[in-house]
Amino acid sequence: MPHPTLAVEIAADRLSLVRWSPRGSVEGLAVEALPPGALVPSATENNILDSAAVQSALQSACKQLHVREEDAALLLPDPVIRVFIQHFEDFPRASREALPLLRWKLKKSVPFDAGEMLLSYVRQEPREKGVNVVTALARLPIVREYEDVVRGAKLRPGIVVSSSIAALALLEGDRPTLLVRISGRALTTAIVRGSTMCGYRCTELSTHGPELTPRALLDEVFPVAAYYQDTWREEIRSVKVAGLGGRLPEFLPLLEGEFHCPVSSLLQSAVLKGQVPEHAYPLVGRELEGLLGWIWRRA
Repeated sequence: MPHPTLAVEIAADRLSLVRWSPRGSVEGLAVEALPPGALVPSATENNILDSAAVQSALQSACKQLHVREEDAALLLPDPVIRVFIQHFEDFPRASREALPLLRWKLKKSVPFDAGEMLLSYVRQEPREKGVNVVTALARLPIVREYEDVVRGAKLRPGIVVSSSIAALALLEGDRPTLLVRISGRALTTAIVRGSTMCGYRCTELSTHGPELTPRALLDEVFPVAAYYQDTWREEIRSVKVAGLGGRLPEFLPLLEGEFHCPVSSLLQSAVLKGQVPEHAYPLVGRELEGLLGWIWRRA
């Protein structure tokens, strides 16, 4: 399926819509705030608690971009989509054999019935023998909540991905890189080495916004970093942070002291490396790293 030239990102506090040309230039961006409590991301419970408010925000964004009936990619909050990295000595090549195996392996890892499991996977090379499989799964009724909102605006949702998975496209190079991304109360920690995802964790912060401290953030990030260092037997070489905005300098000393490597803004690093053309600067200004990564991925 070709990538659509329209993408919708839905977060707990806002809804964003971006359109780009077939050549990859951003042609329009609309961002609409959502009322507090209208949407509460969850892997198991109903997410959209005020469908009228979410629908109104999307219709307003569509009106600004003159959107009619079109295909659209859909970026969902990280807590909705769970990600697992599993190692197999041998793994089926055919999806008709691989999917039942993954459902069986993961049915005890998620708090909902296997029959409601929407699942996709990719193979990747492990550090040693065998094969690693990265699996993304979600509860089908919850994904349909979001798809129904999009269809209500006469859009056709096709590709569905979490915002942080989309943002990973902004990471470059073969150095082990730790991504720390905050969106509302959700903290996503991922470690990428070249094209290989080595670790992933999404947790709910007990506090967020101005109440979040550097120590509290490090305590949540550390388990994934420690797992990587123990499993891959090498140190993290770079840390990229998203979602702290102007507070990032407060967190730098502790993070740099812990990981002994450069720590910087994911978006600002992408700008400095020339990954963000001028026409996409509005997405940087609104801290839309998920949508920006999605555009970069399809370029």
